[in-house]
Parts: sequence; C-alpha cells; structure tokens
Amino acid sequence: MNLLFVHQNFPGQYKHLAPALAARPGHTVVALGLQPPPVIPGIQTLRYAVARGNTPGIHPWLLDAETKVIRGEAAAAATDQLRMQGFKPDLICVHPGWGEALFLHEVFPGVPQLHYCEFFYRAHGSDFDFDPEYADLALGSRCRVYFKNAINHFSLETATWGISPTAWQRRQYPARDLNRISVIHDGIATDQVVPNPHASVRIDSRHLELRAGAEIITFVNRNLEPMRGFHSFLRALPEIQRRRPQARTIIVGGDEVSYGSPLPNGQTYRQKYLGELADQLDLERIHFVGKVPYPIFLALLQVSAVHVYLTYPFVLSWSMLEAMSAGCLVVGSRTPPVEEVIRHGQNGLLVDFFQPDEIAATVVEALAEPERMQSLRNRARRTIVEGYDLQTVCLPRQIKLVETLARGRRPPQHGK
Repeated sequence: MNLLFVHQNFPGQYKHLAPALAARPGHTVVALGLQPPPVIPGIQTLRYAVARGNTPGIHPWLLDAETKVIRGEAAAAATDQLRMQGFKPDLICVHPGWGEALFLHEVFPGVPQLHYCEFFYRAHGSDFDFDPEYADLALGSRCRVYFKNAINHFSLETATWGISPTAWQRRQYPARDLNRISVIHDGIATDQVVPNPHASVRIDSRHLELRAGAEIITFVNRNLEPMRGFHSFLRALPEIQRRRPQARTIIVGGDEVSYGSPLPNGQTYRQKYLGELADQLDLERIHFVGKVPYPIFLALLQVSAVHVYLTYPFVLSWSMLEAMSAGCLVVGSRTPPVEEVIRHGQNGLLVDFFQPDEIAATVVEALAEPERMQSLRNRARRTIVEGYDLQTVCLPRQIKLVETLARGRRPPQHGK
C-alpha cells in the first residue's frame, strides 16, 4: 500500500511509525515536510515551500490561522505534484496542528486520513487558566484561545480517524469526535532507556562528573518556563538545599520559550527566578547544562536519585516516561496528564504543582530513604514496559490502525 506522511517537521511524532512501515514488504512511504527532512531508509522525502509570511494589518487573532492556511496551501500544492506524477496514497498520516491537513482532501478526495490529535485548546480547565501567576483571563485572551481551534475544527471535518498519545489529550477534543480517536502513545524504547546502577556521566563544558548513588536531582525541560513548572521547582530548591547539603541539582533545558509567552525586555525565565531567589540558593550545587545530546540525557536519568517533572494540564512530555523507563524515582505534579501514568506511592510520588514546600519535602524524603523508594522505581519501569513499550505495545497498535484504515476499513470505536 502507498502511505503519505505530512508533518512540517517530519518525522516529528512519526519517527518510529514511518520507518517501521517503510520496512514492511509491499509498503511505499512518502513524506512531505517544510524543514529539510533527514535521510530515512525506504522513505521518499519531499519538501514544500511557503510563498509568503504573515500579512500586516490583519486582526491579530487571525495571524496564527493565516500562517496555517499558508502551510496548508503549500502542502496541497506539493501533494498535487505527487498526484500528477502518478502517486496516490492509500492513507495520509498528518499532524493537523500546523495547518498542512487543511486541503489534502481536495488533492486526494476519498483517501482516508489519520490525524495526530495532539492538543485541542480550551480557555477553561486546561493549561490556559491553570496558573494564576500567568493566566490572562481577559475576554479578548479567552476569545483568542477559543479561535485557535479554528484549524482543528476544519481538520476534524476531513479526518477519517484520529490518534492521541494519552487519554487526557483525547478528552480535550469535542465529545462528538471522541468515538473516532484512538489512544496510542508514540512509544518508549524501553530496551534502550534502561536502569543502570553503575552509570556515570561527564559534561566537560561544565567540568561535571556524576555517578549513580549520589544525591542527584534532575529536572528536564525543552526550555525552562512556567508551563513545565520551572518556577515552582526553583522555589522549592532553597529548602531542599538546606535539608540535603550534599544534593546537587542538574537542570536540562534552554532559555527560549516553547509554549508560553516571553517575558518583556528579553529577560529569560531563568534570569527572572534566579533574580528572585539569588540570596537563597547555593548556585555551586545547581548546574544548568542547557540542551544536551540524547545519550547525555539518558545517562543523567540513570544517575538521578530523584527526577522532578511538573507540568500544567498540557501535552505529556516523553521525558517523564523515559525517566520512568530508566528506573527514576519521579516526583510529578498532581495534574491530569501525569496522574494518568503515575499513581502516588505506587510507581512515583505526586505533589501539588503550586506548593514549593510540598515539592521540597517530597524530594527530601525520597533522597533520605533511597532503599524504600526502590520498589517505586521498579514499578515505574514496569509501568512503561507493560503499557508504553515501543516495540511490543505502541508500534504494533499504530501499525494495525494504519493498515486497517489504509484498507478502507473502519477501526472499532475507542473503548469498544
């Protein structure tokens, strides 16, 4: 069968699924993206180019939608070239959040589409109004968030089926669409992300050498910002340092903004909160290592005594599941995406996102009683191996869903 993947930053969420399908006999896989795609054996990769940027003078709420329409237009033109060359997919796999799915049904009418349903915006009960310190609840801001779903709504009209990585992310979508969205996670390579009681890691740029067994606290974000609890974690560190004088904290992440809004005057969130806490922190025991290569990231998880993961109600990070797969003791926020995976006192520990004192007390307890925490670490890994393993759980389910849709069949409704 012929399969077309469309994602502006391909492979994106398809980094396992697309190569696995390309390796199966009888499948032709073509991928279309905006960024220069990597070379993946068995996959023909193409790029589309956008013709213009945002038009000045239009309503600011429309800027995001216009960008996505531009991408949709460009993706449609590029796939139309494929059509004229004789390629017709049996299925299109596409992440609709970037706008690329908007017009594909006009290029390939009748071809089923499997959409990656990552996030549906809501002004209430989700990330937008969660944090009083940063929530902008003005009417205009709430309307802007509501309108951000315009592209999602258009895309749902042409989607044959959807796939969401977690049940909570699926539940954010309109009730009328839930029976055609399957919950299948992208998958964790648990054969590679493994515990190592003898692990060590060296970060030369920081003259830092770490070994398993030491009091090492890890905290990982793509970028250090409130959406992933950077402010709550940093506010917990003075008490942690006071009570555990041998503990060292390794913070992974950049100083850009991935999800929220940048601070005025070019200030980073790291600068803001280090300024707030400057006289309370021992900066000699806090190591900001920036963005690190994946092998270093894995080694940091393996030497971690406590891994802290905090998030607004938002997309669940792969890093939390990878931490559990590596046998970390995860102290996670008591927020819905995290609670879907971590059960307090069974395979991790949960804390109030907004209570630095509770975060500190829990981290201190975990550092003080490593033997008692070992059973939680073991069950954390078992949770990921049994429910989220790439090769034995997630990828087989993804492939089965893809091949069912490509053959023109309708999968069972979710939960049926």
